[in-house]
Amino acid sequence: MKLRLTERFGFLVSDTGRLYGRLFDLRARQQLGLSLAQCRLLGALAAHEGDGGLSQVELADRLDLTPMGVATLCDRMQTAGWLKRVPCLNDRRINRIELLPPAYEALKSAMALGDELQRQAQQGLDAGEAKQLQALLQKVHGNLSELLSK
Repeated sequence: MKLRLTERFGFLVSDTGRLYGRLFDLRARQQLGLSLAQCRLLGALAAHEGDGGLSQVELADRLDLTPMGVATLCDRMQTAGWLKRVPCLNDRRINRIELLPPAYEALKSAMALGDELQRQAQQGLDAGEAKQLQALLQKVHGNLSELLSK
């Protein structure tokens, strides 16, 4: 019996994400000098801007990384001038992470890179199919997010 993994939903979604992430990382490193992890961190911070920033623990949870991994990532990005740590007013043990101005231009470039990769990944789909794929993936994402929050 030959196992056809590409006919299994979980494998297909996971492997598609792996391939997409690998290509994005390669291109982001070449074109922007940033890794996929750094771009994801910038995106997570931008998505929560105005909420007082995120802590390293919150970033670790959102990015599915260890707190130590996020601390190391933030150290490098702070040294490079992309972000800053701001002490939390309510708890001295917590630092909120905030983006610095150069990060916004980098994030804009990362989004453009992602748009181009998305266009290439969806080659052969017409506009309606691409929109339907997005809507279906959003439903699946919502279902899985709900299951995880239970």
